[in-house]
Amino acid sequence: MDSRALMVHALHWITTVIEMVGVGTIVAGALIATVLLIRHGMTEAWEVALRRYRANLGRGILLGLEFLVAADIVGTVAITPTFQSLGVLALIILIRTFLSFSLGVEIEGQWPWRRREASGTDADQGRL
Repeated sequence: MDSRALMVHALHWITTVIEMVGVGTIVAGALIATVLLIRHGMTEAWEVALRRYRANLGRGILLGLEFLVAADIVGTVAITPTFQSLGVLALIILIRTFLSFSLGVEIEGQWPWRRREASGTDADQGRL
């Protein structure tokens, strides 16, 4: 086996491991969020617990998506860098970025450009 084939084989394994970590992160996030929902549901109003559940679930999905994007980048750029595979990668990243943006808005409850307004201006916080 030549060095190029060995490197491609190793990168396939690395990509698979990163993908498994991404899927595992999403599953673990869903399980943890569900356990927290049950625990918080017993001590506070279900409406508040459900809102917290959705935010926790969204955070788990966002973190898992980051791993999946990393795996796509490694798999596409390092293993098969063709124009077609780069186009597919760009489309995947565009879709996942939209999902991340949507989940971020859902978790925060506001548009990203409104965060600064909600927390005060940079001058009020001693920043430039």
